[in-house]
Amino acid sequence: MAAEGVAGVLTLGSMGPQGWMIREIVDRFRNRCPAVRLVHRELNVVDPLTSLRAGEVDVAHLWLPVGEPDITTGPVTHTSPVVVVMAATHPYADRESLSLEDYGDLTFMGHRSPIPASMEEAFQPFHTPSGRPVARGPVISNWEDELKVISTGQAVGAAAAEAARFYPRPDLAYVPVTDAPPLRWAFAWRATDTNPLIRALAEAVDTLPRPGSRR
Repeated sequence: MAAEGVAGVLTLGSMGPQGWMIREIVDRFRNRCPAVRLVHRELNVVDPLTSLRAGEVDVAHLWLPVGEPDITTGPVTHTSPVVVVMAATHPYADRESLSLEDYGDLTFMGHRSPIPASMEEAFQPFHTPSGRPVARGPVISNWEDELKVISTGQAVGAAAAEAARFYPRPDLAYVPVTDAPPLRWAFAWRATDTNPLIRALAEAVDTLPRPGSRR
């Protein structure tokens, strides 16, 4: 494509530190398609699909499974361990790790968005492995509001482990979850969108180390 002088604009949406995690893929795409202007925007982690469906971004970098018939996903870019974010004063904040069964003792964030249940489950299951319900508490609409509520001790939240590096705060603790399946990340786009630049970005993943590798 670069040799043919293909040009255009491609708008990519990603979430916080995940934009940094895919930097090698983005650089590879830019090297292959130097005439393309890539616009990189922030996605709302609490409402990750609305801007994609509205056409505000051409490609969204999302965690799997999306499982929506109107959205196509590409190959996995990388994986992330899961951590629980809680107030530094929370009774569990000094633990070295948590298990999914511990979720039954915690209250997680609720949200105002049409996020698919499959995507919410990847971060915050609705039941523990033994079947105990996992409570939902305060309702939030974006990541910054989530951190503010968490810091007060009203609820906890689940996040990709990279969040601990990018959002360190003295009033928060990030505790790893030992038995949580790693989050899988991939590019996603509208199934009806035939823009070849989208496929070119997805193809830039194939020559990188496979999922689970460390960047």
